[in-house]
Amino acid sequence: MTKSGKAQGNRGNDEYCIDGEQLAAVLAPRPRGLMTAAGSRMMLFFFRTYLPRFVIITALGFFALVSGASAGPSNAEIAAMKARYQRSTAIPYPKDNAFSTAKSALGRELFFDPRLSGTGKMSCATCHDPTLAWGDGRPTGIGSAGNRLDRHSPTILNLAFGELMFWDGRADSLEEQSIGPIQNPAEMTNEMPRLIATLRAIPSYQASFAQAFPNEEISAATIAKALATFERTIVSGQAPFDRWVGGDENAISEAAKRGFVTFNTTANCASCHSGWRFTDDSFHDIGLHDDDIGRGAVIEGIPELQHAFKTPTLRNIAQRAPYMHNGSITTLEEVVRHYAGRFVRRPSLAVELHRLDVTAEDIQDVVAFLETLTSVDPTFAEAKKQ
Repeated sequence: MTKSGKAQGNRGNDEYCIDGEQLAAVLAPRPRGLMTAAGSRMMLFFFRTYLPRFVIITALGFFALVSGASAGPSNAEIAAMKARYQRSTAIPYPKDNAFSTAKSALGRELFFDPRLSGTGKMSCATCHDPTLAWGDGRPTGIGSAGNRLDRHSPTILNLAFGELMFWDGRADSLEEQSIGPIQNPAEMTNEMPRLIATLRAIPSYQASFAQAFPNEEISAATIAKALATFERTIVSGQAPFDRWVGGDENAISEAAKRGFVTFNTTANCASCHSGWRFTDDSFHDIGLHDDDIGRGAVIEGIPELQHAFKTPTLRNIAQRAPYMHNGSITTLEEVVRHYAGRFVRRPSLAVELHRLDVTAEDIQDVVAFLETLTSVDPTFAEAKKQ
């Protein structure tokens, strides 16, 4: 477990990949451990988190000094940066919930069905709308009773590749996450026994479950597996940035190219927003004015986890305003300005954050780069008509 309280997944042992060895190279196994003694826990935190990030930050700082004295990074240096963002070529599925077309189709049907909620008026897609990059466009989510929730509805894009789920990482798997909101009294306000009885009484669901799960009854486990299987298929498509990484120099603007370099060097964004999904799947306090302690409420006794929230993916980020776990920032420009120095300084503040010496042009360039991460993806319009 890291300083962020993020479990290190044994992906090579626990997961089945459609494309086998290709994904294994991307998702290399990492050790999992349970730290019980405070001293051992903090020592492990240092070696797994502080030391590697110190090395990264030091290297980025050195690069910034060198590049600042020259015309900018060389073509070889930019190529090395681009190589870090090569897309994965296969979707990982756990061994105990392997992909099947029938299972995915059932999960899709369930995802868009308002009968999963206690009121019969709210589906998973109410908060995770495919036309809004699988968010809802609101500062914070709403419950089935019209009540306002405490946190912004996160996108479900690319969760197949994630580790811990929800803003605070309280769910260990996509299966666990998928049925959490259904039973949450503040969200979809249903009870699992009632939902199971509802689905068992619907002939079309009887047939769909029988096809997806032969010789199994409709249960919480099969509902979760179907939903999770569908959600794992929700992967962002090729964006202009991907075409640029693939060799098309005309795919993005010169401003976006400059923004990519700033993102990876002086702005230090890549220390958390790393890899092709632009997330480290970890938890950080980014200095928002907010009383929500996030991961600190899930794993107690670790000061660094106070106000820490999961690093969101940046894929399709231009379509997902407003931003942050509390929806408190409305534009990408303001997000960059926040990271440039508008954050609250407190003991739990992420070590990656420091005041940046960036210009207004630098900020616009970074925004131009972020806009290149938008892909054109299916909207599932026919499913939303349910």
